[in-house]
Amino acid sequence: SLRPSPCFIHEESGYNKNLFCIPKHYEEDVERVFIPHGLILDRTERLARDIMHDMGSHHVVALCVLKGGYKFFADLLDHIKVLNQNGDKSVPITVDFVRIKSYCRDSPTKKISIIGELSTLNGKDIIETGRTMKALLAKLRDYKPKTVKVVSLLVKRTHQSSGYRPDYVGFEIPDKFVVGYALDYNEYFRDLNHICILKEKAKEKYKI
Repeated sequence: SLRPSPCFIHEESGYNKNLFCIPKHYEEDVERVFIPHGLILDRTERLARDIMHDMGSHHVVALCVLKGGYKFFADLLDHIKVLNQNGDKSVPITVDFVRIKSYCRDSPTKKISIIGELSTLNGKDIIETGRTMKALLAKLRDYKPKTVKVVSLLVKRTHQSSGYRPDYVGFEIPDKFVVGYALDYNEYFRDLNHICILKEKAKEKYKI
């Protein structure tokens, strides 16, 4: 059967920030909470179930794209570990990390650099979590992995899209610049639990 579509977040979606716990140092910077932390965790648990259902009994390397992917990666892996321990089947999983430098302030940079040693991926099934894919997928092919599955918490609806779609998607969102849950603006806001929309004046405040 076909996997369900990702959660569709509308342009006007979001919640009053006063309904949630926002660190005081960010209270004046956040316009609204776009995706609450609890909803992220629940959606991530379902993604873990889908992944475990689709995977065989092969050795899996879970590859995290740093820095923006680390929270999603950790939570997804926690759910997979629970399923591994309590399900009818389990798969051996090891983890690895790679860093992709692809954003400057709130605009994509033209140059993408990959930092990390990927030699452990030869012949393995790979579950990759992160945002910037084309350069990384080209690099991964050099190591001849058995399969590569991409998991992304967010996919933006934008006319600038290359048309690439990850294998697993948490939320499909409008073309908004979002922060929180390890997504940053000039290294700030990674410590927000929720995914939030910034006020425009906050971009000037944290501008390098």
